[in-house]
Amino acid sequence: MEETAGSPPVLSGEKRCGAREDPEPAAKRFRVEDEHEEEESEARDEEEQGGDEEEKGDHFADMMKHGLSESDVGIHKFISDHEGFSGILKERYSDFVVHEINKDGKIVALDDLSVPADVEETSTDCDNTDCPVLTEEQKLQLTELQLFKNKEGNVAIEVLEDSKEKRTLLHKEVKTLFPGLETKTEEREGKRFIVAYHAAGKKALSAPRKHSWPKTRGSFCHFVLYKENKDTMDAINVLSKFLRVRPNMFSYMGTKDKRAVTVQEIAVLKISAERLAHLNKCLMNLKLGNFCYKNRPLKLGELQGNHFTVILRNISGSQEQVERAMTSLRDTGFINYYGMQRFGTTAIPTHQIGRAILQNNWKEVVDLILKPRPGAEKSYLVKCREEWARSQDPEAALKKLPVKRCVEGQLLRGLVMYGTNNIITAFGLIPRNNRLMYIHSYQSYVWNSMVSKRVEEFGLKAVGGDLILKGGSAHVLSDDEAEKQSIHDVVMPLPGFDVIYPTHSVGQCYSEMLSADNLDISNMRHKVRDYSLAGAYRRVVIRPRDVRWELIHYDDPRVPLVHTDVEKLENRPAPVYLKEGKYRVLKMEFSLPSSTYATMAIREVLKMDTSIKNQTRLNTTWFN
Repeated sequence: MEETAGSPPVLSGEKRCGAREDPEPAAKRFRVEDEHEEEESEARDEEEQGGDEEEKGDHFADMMKHGLSESDVGIHKFISDHEGFSGILKERYSDFVVHEINKDGKIVALDDLSVPADVEETSTDCDNTDCPVLTEEQKLQLTELQLFKNKEGNVAIEVLEDSKEKRTLLHKEVKTLFPGLETKTEEREGKRFIVAYHAAGKKALSAPRKHSWPKTRGSFCHFVLYKENKDTMDAINVLSKFLRVRPNMFSYMGTKDKRAVTVQEIAVLKISAERLAHLNKCLMNLKLGNFCYKNRPLKLGELQGNHFTVILRNISGSQEQVERAMTSLRDTGFINYYGMQRFGTTAIPTHQIGRAILQNNWKEVVDLILKPRPGAEKSYLVKCREEWARSQDPEAALKKLPVKRCVEGQLLRGLVMYGTNNIITAFGLIPRNNRLMYIHSYQSYVWNSMVSKRVEEFGLKAVGGDLILKGGSAHVLSDDEAEKQSIHDVVMPLPGFDVIYPTHSVGQCYSEMLSADNLDISNMRHKVRDYSLAGAYRRVVIRPRDVRWELIHYDDPRVPLVHTDVEKLENRPAPVYLKEGKYRVLKMEFSLPSSTYATMAIREVLKMDTSIKNQTRLNTTWFN
C-alpha cells in the first residue's frame, strides 16, 4: 500500500498548481494482505479526524504530545549498521511525490492533456451543418459561468429556428462542453431561451441524461489523475459533482496520500474524454489527462506498486553517513513493518479497539471510541465525550456533535436506534471499512511485534522453522532448506484461521501474545462473520527497486525541490540545486510493491522514529 493515510503531517502551509506449531503442516491457501487495505485508508482518515479536515498547527501539535510512538505498535528493530541522522519528512506536501506503478509495471505519469481525435463527441441525431453550434461569445460566457465568474449566476442563449430537436441538441451541447452546468428552457417575451446555471444540491448527484455512446468505444474512459494535497476519495467526489454522476462510477487501483503530490490511473463509466478534459479549466489542485477507452474498470490491488520521490529537509548526516544509509537501503532493504498510519493518530490506538472487538468485549469497544482521551481535540468532540462519560446517554451525547458522519456520531446514532443493550447492531452503523480497519490494525500490531521478535532472535538469515511461499502455499523450511534461502524469501503470518505459523520459538510467541490478550490462536473465527480473521502472509524484508539519491543545498525553505508532471507540461523550469546553501536536503527515489509503507523505508535510512508525534516535535523545533 502506498502511504495511504499519509505520512506525518507538518505545520506549514503550501500552495501549488498514504497455526500452531506443526512438524508437517498442511499446505494452506496462499493469502496476501487484504486487498481492500486501500479502502481502509479513507476510513482511518475519518476516524482520526473526527469528521473535520481542518487542523490548526498548535492544536495538532498539542494533540500529538499524547500520540503513538513506534515502540507502541511493535516497531523496534533496524537491519542496517550505519549511524542514523535526523531529517524532516513532508515539511511541504510537494516533498512527497508518488507515481503509481500499473499492473504492466509502467510508472504512471501525466504527460498528455489532449483528447484523442477519434473519440471526440459526435452526435448521431443530425448532420453537423444542421446542429446548433455555440458561438465563441456564448462559449466565453459559459466558461465564466462554469468558473463562478458570472455575476448573474446564469447564461441565457436564444434558440433560433425553435424546435424540440434543436433545443434538445443545445441542452446536450452545453452539458457536454461545460460539466457542472445544468440547463432549462424558458420563454421570455415570446422567445425561447436555453438557460445555463450551476447544478446544486441533489441535482448535482443525479445521473446525467443519457447520451449516445458509440458501440465501437470501450465503456470505460481511463485517465491519469494528478492531484496535490487531496486524498483520492476527495478528488473523486469533486469530479463526480462536476460531472453529475455518483462516486461509485469511478474505479481505481489504490488510494493515495492526501499530503503529497500523487499521480494515478482512474477509470469512469461512460464519461467521454472530452467532458473530462473540460474539467481542467475549473479544477483546483487536480489535473486530468492521458485519456483512452477500455472495456473494463480498474480494481483495487491491481497495481504493482508505487514510485516515490521524497525530500528529507534539514538533514544532519554527513556525506559518508548518507552514502552508507542509502547503499544499505538499495542492497539490503528494510523491515516491512506496517507504518504508523495503520494505527491512528490519537491517544487511543485503533488496534486496542480491534482487540476488544475480537474479545467480544463490546462495552469496551464503545468505551474506547467514546470516552474522553488526553490531548487536544475539536471542542465539539470533547463536549460529546464528556457528556457520554457523565450520562452514558447516547442521545444527549449525539446532540453535542454538529458533525454526525464521524465514527463517534455513527456509533451514537446506532446506540440511539438500537439501544445500549444491542451494541453489535449499533456498531454496524459504522461503515464496514471503518469497522474492519480496527481488527486489521490489531493483526498488524501482532505482526509488527512478532517480526521484531524474529529479527532479534535470528537476525537477517533464513533459519529452520521459518516460512516461505511455495506454489501458492506457505511452506516450513527445514535446516537444510534454510541454507539455500534468503531473508528476502521469508514471510510471517498475520494471525488467522487459515494460516500456519513458524515452527521455531517465534511461533510459540504468537500463541503467547494472543493468550495474553485473552484470544485463542486456534480459534480466530468470530460469531460475527465480518470479524473472523483468515490471516495472510507478509514478507519480512523488502528491497526497494530503482533506488537513487542525491544531496542538495538550498537557502529558501519555501522553494519546491521536485519537478512535477504539471510543471513539466507547462514548460516551467526545473528546480535549480545549489552547490552550497544554508540547508541540506536528501532527495531519494525508490519503487515499492503495493501494501508496503514508504515511511518504513525512510525510517531505515534515518534510524529515527517516523511517528507523527516525533515528526511534529522535529517540525516545532525547526520552525521555532
